[in-house]
Amino acid sequence: MASTTLIQQADITSSSADTLSVDSRPSLVGLGRKEIAAHLETIGIEPKKIRMRTKQIFHWIYNYGVREWDEMTNIAKPLRAKLSDHFTLARPELVERQISKDGTRKYLIRMAPGVEVESVFIPDVSKTGALCVSSQVGCTLTCKFCHTGTQRLVRNLTAREIVLQVIMARDDLGEWPTTQENRRLTNIVFMGMGEPLYNTDNVGDSLDVICDPEGLGIGRRRITVSTSGVVPDIGPMGERTSAMLAISLHAANDALRTQIMPINKKYPLAELMQACRDYPGLSNSRRITFEYVMLKGINDSPKHAKELINLLKGIPAKVNLIPFNPWPGSDYECSDWDTIETFADIVNRAGYASPIRTPRGRDILAACGQLKSESEKKRASAVRAQAKAETESSALSDKG
Repeated sequence: MASTTLIQQADITSSSADTLSVDSRPSLVGLGRKEIAAHLETIGIEPKKIRMRTKQIFHWIYNYGVREWDEMTNIAKPLRAKLSDHFTLARPELVERQISKDGTRKYLIRMAPGVEVESVFIPDVSKTGALCVSSQVGCTLTCKFCHTGTQRLVRNLTAREIVLQVIMARDDLGEWPTTQENRRLTNIVFMGMGEPLYNTDNVGDSLDVICDPEGLGIGRRRITVSTSGVVPDIGPMGERTSAMLAISLHAANDALRTQIMPINKKYPLAELMQACRDYPGLSNSRRITFEYVMLKGINDSPKHAKELINLLKGIPAKVNLIPFNPWPGSDYECSDWDTIETFADIVNRAGYASPIRTPRGRDILAACGQLKSESEKKRASAVRAQAKAETESSALSDKG
């Protein structure tokens, strides 16, 4: 039985005509209040009414996920017609959606020509579900064990493009209105493509929309920003966002960490750990999560576990142990399960929670470290079509 479900754009019940057609009207979906207000000014909305109209539109977009102006029933018909003449509520193109056998969903979204990004919905995280969003297209960090690091950086994502990842996941999961009970998407983790702290302004602005109680309404304590260790921006990001912090650590001595994570040469462990100790709001109830990928024969010995314990002294912390997720061309292997459990036991006995993360979405390359959109490559649908044509051509040649 196939382990993935692949759904093409034409099969997805959305406003595909808006998504795929060329439309000179800007979409207001994904924008913050200030940006929406600025657009309303351009079409002659009375200045004294802009704040009210902005609030109405913002609420319909982010609380109800509306796709048509006529759904905004508390706005008069003539104004709805005017809004429709100038703006759309279109989403970007959903190029592909893949569903893993474990329920993980991976989305490939085309934000603009040549700009494609992946995000992943992981069910059953924190008792509900988490959306792993990207902050950049590609990455500059070249961590040796990470698939995303093999893709060149295309550009930073805008705040709107980060918000759109959440909206499109909500669309797919059928989770409108925002206020409905039993929602599955309740947590956001910035652990997708890119380094969030190389895009701090847009990440911060996106959270103002995502966390707005009159909109998407996801609490800031349900937001986790993960960094590979961009030390100067760790404190300012905490002040700006009040988000939970995760550190992509993976080694507890400078020599090894520099070997597998070149950023450590610029920001060594002593500086990184001091930035962690100084993180705004740090406490036992707001611990820092240290992510540690288990690489066979590289960082997984009892000696490495003890180094990690010494490194974390004095920091309210927990450790997520991540079995390495293979990807095409990787030089690494996942540590044996017994080795991972031994490592976890040592860290646990030192007083640090060290859960072993269950790999999710491996079969669709959606697991930690596997994301790579390759904006420059052909669409996967085109590749499959070409392969089918070549097979059919070969069959005809054999008959001939």
